[in-house]
Amino acid sequence: MTLPQMLSFAIIIGMMVLFIWGRLRYDLVAMLALAVSLLAGTVAPEEAFSGFSDDIVIIVGSALVVSAAVSRSEMIEVALRWLVRKLGSYHAQLAVLVGGVTILSALIKNIGALAMMMPASLKMARKSGRSPALYLMPMAFGSLLGGLITLVGTSPNIIVSRVREQMTGEPFRMFDYAPVGLGLSAVGLVFLMFAARHLLPADRRATASLGEAVNIADYNTEAGVPPDAPVAGKTIGHFLGLADGEVTVTGVIRNDKRRAVTLSDSIIEPGDVLQLRGKPNALERAVSKGGLLLARQDMPSPPDTPEARIGVIEAVVKTASPLVGQSAARLQLFDQHGVNLLALSRAGKRMTERLSETMLDAGDVLLVQGPLDLLPERMQALGLLPLAERELRFGSVRRDLLPVAILAAAMALTAVGLVPVAIAFFGAALAMILTGAISAEAAYEAIEWPILIMLGALIPVSEALQKTGGAELIGDLLSATAAGLPVWGAVALIMVAAMAVTPFLNNAATVLVMAPIAAIFAERLGHAPDPFLMAVAVGAGCDFLTPIGHQCNTLVMGPGGYRFGDYARLGAPLSALVVLVGVPLILAVWPA
Repeated sequence: MTLPQMLSFAIIIGMMVLFIWGRLRYDLVAMLALAVSLLAGTVAPEEAFSGFSDDIVIIVGSALVVSAAVSRSEMIEVALRWLVRKLGSYHAQLAVLVGGVTILSALIKNIGALAMMMPASLKMARKSGRSPALYLMPMAFGSLLGGLITLVGTSPNIIVSRVREQMTGEPFRMFDYAPVGLGLSAVGLVFLMFAARHLLPADRRATASLGEAVNIADYNTEAGVPPDAPVAGKTIGHFLGLADGEVTVTGVIRNDKRRAVTLSDSIIEPGDVLQLRGKPNALERAVSKGGLLLARQDMPSPPDTPEARIGVIEAVVKTASPLVGQSAARLQLFDQHGVNLLALSRAGKRMTERLSETMLDAGDVLLVQGPLDLLPERMQALGLLPLAERELRFGSVRRDLLPVAILAAAMALTAVGLVPVAIAFFGAALAMILTGAISAEAAYEAIEWPILIMLGALIPVSEALQKTGGAELIGDLLSATAAGLPVWGAVALIMVAAMAVTPFLNNAATVLVMAPIAAIFAERLGHAPDPFLMAVAVGAGCDFLTPIGHQCNTLVMGPGGYRFGDYARLGAPLSALVVLVGVPLILAVWPA
C-alpha cells in the first residue's frame, strides 16, 4: 500500500467517524475532509473546487427548486386528500396514502412529498380513531421507495449515474431506474399495507391538540403565576385538583432556580413559574382555572395586531430547520420573528430544562403562537411543518397545471435523450421562477445548501480515492473475498453493505464512496458494473432502520409518537424484503 493510498484511506475513515459521531454538520465534515486532503496532497489545489462545477451539484440544486414549485401546486395534494376521505377501511386509506407519497417521491423530493400528505393523514387518523403511528412510518418508508424510481428521485441515483458515465461513457437515463424502483415500490406497498398494523404500536398516541388538529404526545409547557392568580398562595395539590388530575407539575422555577421535587403541599407563590405536562386541552383548562399566564403570553403582541388575529398552530420541526440545535431564547423567537413558543412535545419525554432554554431537535412538535396572517411566512422561515390540515399556505399557491407541466417536459426531454439532465432541470428551475410558479426568494430557500456544499467538497475527496488506487485496492480485496460467490451473492453483498452504512452516513456520501468501489469490484469479478451500481443506489436509498438516517424518518418521529426501536420493527423485515426481491430484479433488468 502506497503512502497516498494510506492517506486517502485515513481521510475517508476519519470522515466516516465524524459522520457517525454526529457532533459536526455533514457539510462541515465534508469541507474538513477536503481541507485535510489538500494538506495531505491527495487532492491537487487546482482540483480542490472542481466538485462545485460538477453536473451533480447543478442537477440536485435545480431538482430541489423544481420539487418546491410542484409542491406548491395544490392540485395533487387536494386530489389525494379528497380520495383519502372517500375511503373507509384502513388498508384502502393506507394504500392511497403510501401509494400517493411513493408516486410523488419519484417526481419531487421525497420529504416534500411526505410533507404534502402528512396533514391529511393526521386528520384522517383522528377522525377514524386510529393512532397516527399506523400511517406515518409507512408513508415515510414509501417516500424512500419512491425515490428509487427515477434519476431525480433521490441524490444517490444522480451520483450513481455519474459513476456509470465515468466507467462506461454512458450515464443512467431518467427512467433506467424505473423497472427496479417500481417493482420494489409495489412489493413494499403490499408489505406495508398488511404488516404495519401488526408491527407498529397501534395504541401510541402522540393527544388532542389545542385546536383539535391531531393527536400528539403530552406537551411540556410553562405557566407564570401573576400576583392576582387564584392559585397564588395555594398548594400544588389544590392546583392539581382544579385540573382534575389531568396535569402534572414537573417542576417549579422560583427566583430563576428550578425545583424538580414538587410535593402536593408545596405553596405556589406569586412570580413562580410552573412547569406543566399534560394533554393540550387539559393544560388549557388548568391554566385558565388557575389564572396563569401560559409561556410568554405575557409578552406583547406585535403592534397593530387585533387580539382576534392571534392564533396557535401545531407544527413539527423539519430536519433542515434553523431551530435544530438551538433554543427559543438563543434564537430570540419573539424579538426576531414575532412568535411565541407555548409548548413542546418530544416523543413523550419529560422536560427538565426551561422551555425557552430547551435545545430543539428535528421531529419535535411545537405549539407556536403569533399573528395568523404572518404565521405562514414565519413558519416557512423557521422550517416548521403545520400538522393541522393546512388552511395557511406557505406563500402563494398556483392551482393550475403549470409546475407539473414544466416538470413533465423536463423529464420527457431527458428520457428521450434530447437534452442532458443538468440542462433540462436547470431550464425547468428557471422556467418555474419566470412563470411565477415559485418566487426567486422561495427558490433560493428551497435549495438545501448544506447538501450542495457536501457534494461539491466530497467529489474531489472520493476521486482522490480512485486516483491513488485506493478504490482498486478495496475492489481487489472484496473480489478476493467474494471470489466463490455467485453473481447474485456478490450483488447482494454490495447492496447490504450500502444499506448498513447509510443509516450512519448521509446517503449521498455513502454513494460517493461506495459506487466507484462497487464498479471496480464488478470489473475484478468479470461482471458488468450496472447491477452493482444499481445495488448501491437501492441500498443507499433504503434506510428503514433508524429515525436519524434519513430526514423523512426523522420528520414523522414526533407526530407519530415513535421510539427509536419502532423503526427496526417495521424496517428490518422491509430491508430484508428489498434485498430478497431487489437482487433478482436487478439481475433480471441489468444482467451481469
